[in-house]
Amino acid sequence: MIRNAFILTLTLFLIIPKGEVYANDACSRTATIGHQEVLIDGSSGQRGEGLRFFLEQDPIAISYLDEYQEQSRMRWQNAALGTAGTGLILAGAISNASSDTKQNLYVTGVSFILINFLVARTLEMTNERNLIRAIEEYNKRNLPRIYFGGHPTRDGQFMALNYSWNF
Repeated sequence: MIRNAFILTLTLFLIIPKGEVYANDACSRTATIGHQEVLIDGSSGQRGEGLRFFLEQDPIAISYLDEYQEQSRMRWQNAALGTAGTGLILAGAISNASSDTKQNLYVTGVSFILINFLVARTLEMTNERNLIRAIEEYNKRNLPRIYFGGHPTRDGQFMALNYSWNF
């Protein structure tokens, strides 16, 4: 049973991306402004900070950027739910309780971690709309225009930002 718990925990660590993966990925996002590439996420840790200089020219655009940065911060609820899920899995691995109790601890722990991941990822993807709105508002009234890797769909909505992988 402990072997199964170890395999389950190892699988979770391999499947669920960690914050470092997002941080490395986020740091490589670029936008093209006046034939020059600009990092969207600077080294300061604030997402979207590389565009602040340009977006400050438009009060509506900067308000969307501020909202984007505020909602990008780590939430204590995510950390608490992830810690609780990990604790339940470890408690199931360590406890001398019956197999039903251990199974309940494992299932509850894995459920907490999966729910936490899905909620955090959904909030992150929803928050990307604020960055897209900030760029769109800036482009309506200012030059040079900001271009980034999103590809518009038929209804004009952007599907995703351009991510580049560096190894």
